[in-house]
Amino acid sequence: MVAYTKPWMSIEQQITQLQGRGLVVDDTAMATQLLEEVGYYRLTGYLYPARQSDPIVKEDGRPGIRILSNYRPGTRLEHAAELIAFDRELRLHVLEAVERIEVSLRTQVGYILGRRSAFAHLEQRNFTPSFVEPYVDENTGDTTSKHSEWILRVDERRASSKEAFVDHFRTKYDDQMPIWALTELLELGHLANLYRGLQNDVATEIAAHYAVPSKKILTSWIASTNYVRNVAAHQARLFNRKLVDAPTRPRGAMIPLLAHLRDDSAPKQDFGLYNALAVMAYLLRSISGHSEWAGRLREIVDGFPNVPFIGIGSMGFAQGWDQHELW
Repeated sequence: MVAYTKPWMSIEQQITQLQGRGLVVDDTAMATQLLEEVGYYRLTGYLYPARQSDPIVKEDGRPGIRILSNYRPGTRLEHAAELIAFDRELRLHVLEAVERIEVSLRTQVGYILGRRSAFAHLEQRNFTPSFVEPYVDENTGDTTSKHSEWILRVDERRASSKEAFVDHFRTKYDDQMPIWALTELLELGHLANLYRGLQNDVATEIAAHYAVPSKKILTSWIASTNYVRNVAAHQARLFNRKLVDAPTRPRGAMIPLLAHLRDDSAPKQDFGLYNALAVMAYLLRSISGHSEWAGRLREIVDGFPNVPFIGIGSMGFAQGWDQHELW
């Protein structure tokens, strides 16, 4: 392990270093403002695709690429500023979709699971064996289960809540809260874990509400949407991110509106952002009154900056993507 020894740099020194690496900076006042606003590492993250590279041979003999510090000729500070602005607009639009999907999913989980009983979320019979079976935690040595851990996290969230309706259940009903009320406290991550653990018949009924053919597919889509939500909510770079949780692409004609995700002409980017956005657009079609989201996304993507080193293909958008019926 190597000790970190690089010194602190002033804004002026940061600009000088960027210029020394080939970035064209015509307006130092603009550069100063941008660096003060977003910081050196955020700015250079957006310029990463503009860095020069050399071909190399890896230790195993396979060809590879070494990324260099210098930027390609013609790379300008304005390119970073435009990409940052585009990504900000995209993140805000994605968060709008996530909000609508999350609220809808809360409602359906509370309604369909609640039909079984007010406290169905506490009853092991509603969950798969793998979700409720006990195991020994390697770190603590305690016996627990995925279901018990989920209840613990939700109880912690409920205990810290200042919502009036939570206080109502806390004082009048000895903190007993039915699933159709509890869902109002759940974030998408809580919902994802709960849904993953549900028995197939309940989970499939929820999936059917969104015209999704199976629990497996919707489980993947919720996890992917939650990952994108976390990236966007924490103001991390989203537009050309490789998704850790990529949504399952349905096979064949299972979902005709998404069949193009498996077309031979589709970019071979299973982990590209486009797939997650397509899934969100599809889910929103099942939520009354929210089909306009897709149209606004087209406008945002059409406004992708005209920079020489990256395009919408970096997000997994194919040529003519907006001609598919989904959009």
